[in-house]
Amino acid sequence: MTRSDDMTLAAPAGTVLSVVIGSRAHGLETEESDVDRRGVFVTPTPMFWRLGKPPDHVEGPLPEQFSWEVERFCVLALEGNPVVLECLWSPLVELATPHGERLLSLRRAFLSGKAERAFAGSAERQYRRLGPQDPPRPDGDVRRWKMAMHMIRLLMGAVHLARHGEPLVDVSACRDRLLAVRRGETPWPEVLEWRRRLLAELDDRAGSTLPSRPDRAAVEEFLVEVRRSAL
Repeated sequence: MTRSDDMTLAAPAGTVLSVVIGSRAHGLETEESDVDRRGVFVTPTPMFWRLGKPPDHVEGPLPEQFSWEVERFCVLALEGNPVVLECLWSPLVELATPHGERLLSLRRAFLSGKAERAFAGSAERQYRRLGPQDPPRPDGDVRRWKMAMHMIRLLMGAVHLARHGEPLVDVSACRDRLLAVRRGETPWPEVLEWRRRLLAELDDRAGSTLPSRPDRAAVEEFLVEVRRSAL
């Protein structure tokens, strides 16, 4: 993991964790890739005592930067949101305060079979948006080939969750193969066969290592500690 004190100059007020996700964390970056930053911030507790509640997310100040208030982040993580869980397993950590470090150490408490279903569900939505009856053309449809790559990546993440009990963020071991899909160099039947094999692995529930429920009590204890410290 990496840490950078310079990130404090570009992070929203109250930020406790800032990471890079997306292609650079996946090991799939190209020369055109953006730097996608996601973060977690803590709002001073007295602000919740008013009728008008503080925002649960903010954008910026850097391009492609988005942050959640800690409670909203925890709710999404407990639901198995793939992007939010990716933040907790990103190998590119730019800023982590003591609260941020505590959140990272708690990351397995968020995991359950719901997370596996969320990854698989996101992959299925990508597949449906692709319009599988009308496959992307090898010489075009750049956006659709990118969706096809992410469909496979998300399924890989679901399988890894089931087998190893944690999300798979860095997929650089399959970089060449995944980027070949993105470039439209992989015949569509081969993409579908790859998808079929991954789905077959998911159907083998005997190998799943995930608990049926997340550790909500541990997450709530962490949130109470944060709220008390922000009085």
